[in-house]
Amino acid sequence: MSIISTIGRKSLRVRLLIWTIYALLSLGAVTMLYPFMLMVAGSSKSDVDKTEIALVPAFLRQEDALYRKHIEGLFNESLQMMQVAYDSNICDFKKIALDPQPNAKLAKFWLEFIATEELPHYAYTCGYIEAKTTRGVIPLHLRSFKAECLEKYNGDIAILNRALDTEFYNWDTFRITAENYLQRRSMPLVTPFRSAFYAFKTNMPSSERYYFDVEGYFKAAILKTVYTKDITTYNRQHGTSHASWDTVHLDVRLPERAGRTRKEREDWTSFVREQLNLLWIRVDPEAEPLYRRYLKAKYSSIAILNQRYGTEYSEFGEIPLIHEPPLEGVQLSDWDAFIQGWKDGEGGKEYIAPASMLRIHSVDARFRDYAHLHFKTIAAFNQEMGADYRDWSGLRPPQRDLHQIEFQKQKKDLKLEFLTRNFASVIDYMVLHGRSILNTGIYCFLAILSALVVNPLAAYALSRYKPPTTYKMLLFLMMTMAFPPMVTQIPNFLMLRDFGLLNSYWALILPGMANGYSIFLLKGFFDSLPQELYESAELDGAGEFRIFLQITMSLSKPILAVIALQSFTIAYGNFMMALLICQDENMWTLMPWLYQLQQRSDQGIIFASLLIAAVPTFLVFVFCQKIIMRGIVVPVEK
Repeated sequence: MSIISTIGRKSLRVRLLIWTIYALLSLGAVTMLYPFMLMVAGSSKSDVDKTEIALVPAFLRQEDALYRKHIEGLFNESLQMMQVAYDSNICDFKKIALDPQPNAKLAKFWLEFIATEELPHYAYTCGYIEAKTTRGVIPLHLRSFKAECLEKYNGDIAILNRALDTEFYNWDTFRITAENYLQRRSMPLVTPFRSAFYAFKTNMPSSERYYFDVEGYFKAAILKTVYTKDITTYNRQHGTSHASWDTVHLDVRLPERAGRTRKEREDWTSFVREQLNLLWIRVDPEAEPLYRRYLKAKYSSIAILNQRYGTEYSEFGEIPLIHEPPLEGVQLSDWDAFIQGWKDGEGGKEYIAPASMLRIHSVDARFRDYAHLHFKTIAAFNQEMGADYRDWSGLRPPQRDLHQIEFQKQKKDLKLEFLTRNFASVIDYMVLHGRSILNTGIYCFLAILSALVVNPLAAYALSRYKPPTTYKMLLFLMMTMAFPPMVTQIPNFLMLRDFGLLNSYWALILPGMANGYSIFLLKGFFDSLPQELYESAELDGAGEFRIFLQITMSLSKPILAVIALQSFTIAYGNFMMALLICQDENMWTLMPWLYQLQQRSDQGIIFASLLIAAVPTFLVFVFCQKIIMRGIVVPVEK
């Protein structure tokens, strides 16, 4: 029967009251829904948009916002690498904007150059393999490389470690550091693991790569760091008159022609000898005799050199000049010393490759040579490509044009990737990290089973036999609700330790097997059941256990569902007690693992992990809500 009758609802005052109640309930729903929607929107965040507060992420609504996230991921969240590749002064990924007219012809010519020239694997790296700033994220191509290794080595990290000579503790620690072969100290590693990655990245499309630009590195990391981004400071110290940094270029050889200044030559020499990676430096053949004299002065005996190099030269005159630097070993160290200069400790004579014989053999320099070979003059190149370069020195690899053109084709896929990336990272962590899902499933199952056995038996005894101390027992059960679970953690831990049950499923289940509130609730429900059924069953000769199973438990499905849901919720959300009594990671349930993930992750991963963790409880409520509501309503009606 309704509280307000049908006739009463026709009154204006009653209608206003009802509308007010509905308005307050709707307002309450909004106050809960708004933070939830913010969390859902926040689950797709990375470093570039982590300060954004919106119900719908900006990258789903704005093309520029999506482009910023793409460029951030493409350059592995390294702003300096983006500045180098694009020759840009942009100091934040948030300030990147789309070029209204990217040069499609120039981008196509760049792709032809990449396809024609045999560029080594160290000339580029692929994007989406590392998140330098957004902690906890596993980018797209790192997930792909990881999936290949999982399939190849049957998901066994120990097999992978043996095969690739690595020391990953588990699959969660499987990581790749984005390459940067511009600095002198960074050389490609010659290891089985890196070789596997080099093979992987060769299959990446050119739009998913960025090539190392030596001129961009010279300007962004060297000149602008020393002389600031104000071109007037550079002009004042160099005696030049550049209108902007766009007209400052890196010469392939020592700038000795007319109009170049001593300071420019000093910068070039210092950069090539001390800072630029040896991979991009070549020495003219004319320096070969000097190189041999340097090795003879350093080793004195060809036998000693052969021992160090693992070679079989009969004399120093057989040693060739290095064309492409070795990637490791004593020979690399000697070649570095020859470029920088080596002084004989005995005679005091210095051996050094002459600056005039040094040249830069970089990707950007090769691209200019390739264009010059095809078009002969810069005017012909400009006419064909729709460009306006003053001379060949201004031509740079059009990586920005290519990336933006390919971005237009990938927008749908990029949106899906950014929406799901954090969730994929959390799921990857949960599936491959420890036994969290298995432990949680077993724990929840046993917790529900024990709750549906122990609590109904206790409640049935109190309801069926009504001992004289029933109300005292109920009072005691109610008193257990007055103390928070944290109060019992220490005595529970001490008892479990004394029984030798720590780091076991028994340690998880026993402390919560009997619940005072559940017994109190069940006892009240059992009291409401018709006593005539029990009397009839006894007359028919049914035993007590049969009466309990076929009558009491059969008629108590709604309240048992409530007890089961309560047990599941407590077991599934158990964090502190589970962490305290199971300190072995192999026995951790989902919540300790997620807590550890959240401690070392940014907010996008945290929000995604919270949403994923809420899914099982939500599904249980959705599929069991009718039974749960019956469990709440039936006792009241009785």
